[in-house]
Amino acid sequence: MTIDLHYWPTPNGHKISIALEELGLPYTVKLVNIGAGDQFKPEFLAIAPNNRMPAIVDPDGPDGAPIAIFESGAILQYLARKTGQLYGRSERDRVAVDQWLMWQMGGVGPMAGQAHHFLKYAPQMDPPQVLPYAQDRYRREVGRLYGVLDRQLADKSFVTGDSLTIADIAIWPWAMGWEGQQQSLDDKPHLARWLEALAARPAFQKGRAVGAEARQPVMDKQAMDTLFKR
Repeated sequence: MTIDLHYWPTPNGHKISIALEELGLPYTVKLVNIGAGDQFKPEFLAIAPNNRMPAIVDPDGPDGAPIAIFESGAILQYLARKTGQLYGRSERDRVAVDQWLMWQMGGVGPMAGQAHHFLKYAPQMDPPQVLPYAQDRYRREVGRLYGVLDRQLADKSFVTGDSLTIADIAIWPWAMGWEGQQQSLDDKPHLARWLEALAARPAFQKGRAVGAEARQPVMDKQAMDTLFKR
C-alpha cells in the first residue's frame, strides 16, 4: 500500500522523503504549501494538529489499520520499526540512534532554523529586523553543535557507527544548509566527508529533489507573513 506524504521541500520534509527512498517504500506526495497557509487547513490539522509538516498517513499501520503520524522524528522511528531497517540490530544500537535523533530534534533543527531566520529572513522583513545579538547567538550555537558532530564522526562512517540510520537521515538535511547558517567546514573535515558521502547516495539525491520545483527561490512578503506572523 502507498503511504501519503504530506510535505513541503524543507529540511524537515526532506527527512521523510529521503527515508522513504532509502527504505524503498511506495509513497504519494501531497504538497503542503506552507507559504500559502496550507498547514492551517482543517483537513491537514486533522492529521497534524500542530500545523507543521511533514506528516504521513499509512493505510497499512499497526494491526493493518490506517495510522496518521506527525512530527518528523516520530515518523522516522515509525518507519524504521515498521521495516526493521535503519535502526540498528540491538537495543544498544537503538539507544544510540535515539540519542542522536533527539540531538537533532532538540538541537540542530531548532538552532539551525533560528540561524536561518535571523540571518536570512528577518533582515528581509518589513521593516527589516537585523538583530546582531540573535544572529551571533544562533550562529555560534550551530557552530558548537557541528563541532560536536564532527568529533562524533572522527572514527565512524555514519553518526552511530558503520551503518546508515534514521539519525543520519534526520541530521543531514539541516547540516547541508551550513553555508546559509554562516558556518565553515574548514575545521570540520569529518563532517565535510560525511555530508559529501551521503549526498552521493541516490536515495538522498532523489529524496531531496522531491517537490523542489514548487518552492520559490525568494520568499515573498505574503509567504513571510504567513510563516512568521501568523
